[in-house]
Parts: sequence; structure tokens; C-alpha cells
Amino acid sequence: MKVSAKGHDVKDLKLAAEGQDLIDWAAREMPVLTLIRQRFLKEQPLKGQKIAACLHVTSETANLMLTLKAGGADVALCASNPLSTNDAVAAALAAQHGIKTYAIRGEDNDTYYQHIEAALDHHPALTMDDGADLVSVLHKSRQDQIPEVIGGTEETTTGVIRLRAMADRGVLRYPIVAVNEADTKHMFDNRYGTGQSTIDGIIRSTNVLLAGKTFVIAGYGWVGRGLASRAKGHGADVVITEVDSVKALEAAMDGFRVLKMDEAAREGDIFVTVTGDVNVLDRQHFEAMKDGAILANSGHFNSEINLKALDEMATGVRQVRSSVQEYKLRDGRRLHLLAEGRLINLAAAEGHPAAVMDMSFANQALCAEYIADNASKLERRVYDVPEDIDKEVARLKLKAMGIAIDTLTEEQKRYLSSWEEGT
Repeated sequence: MKVSAKGHDVKDLKLAAEGQDLIDWAAREMPVLTLIRQRFLKEQPLKGQKIAACLHVTSETANLMLTLKAGGADVALCASNPLSTNDAVAAALAAQHGIKTYAIRGEDNDTYYQHIEAALDHHPALTMDDGADLVSVLHKSRQDQIPEVIGGTEETTTGVIRLRAMADRGVLRYPIVAVNEADTKHMFDNRYGTGQSTIDGIIRSTNVLLAGKTFVIAGYGWVGRGLASRAKGHGADVVITEVDSVKALEAAMDGFRVLKMDEAAREGDIFVTVTGDVNVLDRQHFEAMKDGAILANSGHFNSEINLKALDEMATGVRQVRSSVQEYKLRDGRRLHLLAEGRLINLAAAEGHPAAVMDMSFANQALCAEYIADNASKLERRVYDVPEDIDKEVARLKLKAMGIAIDTLTEEQKRYLSSWEEGT
């Protein structure tokens, strides 16, 4: 029997009441999404649309699913990471809201992909992805369903990279809106959300004091910026490694040391990868690291730390805390890997605070509406979030925070649109 035949695959439906409490708690910090949900309930902009979502199954994601459902959509949800599911939330979605939910924390690789297949058994017209695994499976093994799909959205940097590669090679077969590219997503979710939640995951899993530690961050994009500022705030000596000269220059002028990873490997106490690339921490770096070094990843996939090389170098591996594996090397040094190299902020903590996911998921909901309204006009490529949606999310967030801003006078508008006046 297919996993999808029973309409859900979650750890325990008895956890539903606990999950509903978590969903309600997150909703208190998600006023923008709440406003959108209220409008969706009245206008039904997604009526008749089937949506398959492959996202981190958290209390914040649950509020997005309920918003899509309020808008008339028929939704199926699976996990975008084996360690990011909150089992109680998954139970609540399945048992109390009738949302097809396929996610179990700690699921193995086979189950992970069975759950993606189950979500695709829903025959979606819209896809909603975080990392592009769902889109990838659809394009590789379920191409017969692609004509049913009118468009999709993508949540994260890594997924956008994959999708742009597909588009560049001419293999992307339907339009996708890159939610990650919205200013109200990456400037807040990636920077403030990942910055705070990554620190949270490291501290929860290790209970180490960050003050006085050398904290090495691979990558100075939005996530790296946010993480660096928060590590510095904890008193850490922050070192940045980069391959982009502009970002490296920015890091230096922000007051951080910038080194090559070969040099940083000898100094670091804590290493965090946030690049979206592969083998950022590699064999030669493990060979140079101090005894007791801590390795973590906050990029989407667990490919940023070369786990195969680490396994080959180790004479033994043991679990020393719930999210900490100790690798003992031949010379006696010990390296500590957090959360199996997966997303530390979700695997060892609770992910982004609801207040920033409010904006990210507001973009998701509004972009789903945009695709439903404009699918016939869209080409098979990756689109940025329309500027009016981005600005509307910011406007609603400011309104919810009780913040008012100025508006241009007619004179100021004329001045900004003219060229005649000078010094």
C-alpha cells in the first residue's frame, strides 16, 4: 500500500492536542499571515487548487498550511529535511485539520523520499518547496504529472540555486517564484532568523560558552551576516571564510577577521557552514583542527561538511549528547559533529522564530495566489517575487508592529522624477 493511501504518515496522532497548542502559540507572532488568512477565507483565491508542499514541518509552517486551506486549497505536506519535523505539529495537521501530512522526525532516507512521493500522489497544480527536492523528484521520475502543474514557489537559497541551474539548462518545465529572493524574506528570515536559531541550536546541543571562543563561519551571505553579528554579541572572536571578494571585503569592514579556511581550521573552536555548497569543511581541514573542535551546518543540505572523509579518518564514533557525535581520530584528537551535519537550527532547536517566518510565509501565500491568477502568462523560468507583494508584506508587518512611516509629498515625488533641477 502506498504511504499516501491513508492520507497521512505521522509519528502519533495522539500528539495532536500538543501540536495544536504549538500552532496557536506561533500564530500569536504571525500577524501578517493572520491578516492574509482572514482575507483568503473571504475571497477564496486558491479555490480548487491542489498544492503539494515540501517544507520544514514546524508550527510556523502549520500556520501557512492553514492559510492556504482557508484560501480554498487542497493541501498535502511532506518534510524537506529528515530532522526538522515537529511530530506533534504533524499530528495536529493530520488529525485536527485534515491536511495530508507525511513527516516523521528522524525518518530514514527511503522514508523521506516515500513521503515526497506521497505528496506528489496528490497530483498538485502548485508546488511549494524548500530545497527543490520535490521539484527534482517530479522532474526526474514523475514527468507525466508535470502538465498538471501551473507553477511553484521555492523557499530557500539552496533550492533557488538548483532551480536556476535547471532553468539555465532548459530542463525546468514550469514557472517557479523564488520566495527566497524577496527582501522581506532573505533580509529577515535568513539574517535574523537563521542567525538567532543557529546560535540556539549550537548552545542547546553543546551548552558551550561562546564568549572567548574562535567562531569560524564559512560564507558571508545573509545567513553568514546574521550569524556573525550574533556570535560577536555573545563575545566570540568571529572569523569569516569566503570565496567572493566583495563579501569578504564587507566582512572585513564589518570588523571580522577574514581568513582562508586552511588557516581558520587551525584556530577555530566552533565551525559553522552556511554556503549552500559541497565539502566546505574537508579532509585537510579536519587534519588541522584542534582537539574538541565543534562542527555544525546551517546550509540546507548535509553536504557542506565532508562526512565521508570524517568517517574514513575516525577510529571510532560515539554519541556523547543527543545531538553531538564525537569522532576520535588516529592521533587522539576529537572532533564533535552536531546534528549529523544537518540544519543545526532545526535539528537541535526549533528553527526560526515565528516573527520572521511570518514574513517568509506571507510571501509564500501571496505568491501562491499570484501564480493561480497569472499562470497563463508565466514562462518556464525562475521569477523573483513581484515588488508589490514584497512591499505589501513589509507594509503589513509594520502595521502589525504599530510603526508608521512617512510618505512623499507631491512636490517630493515631482523632484524625484525630474532631471531639470540641480545644484
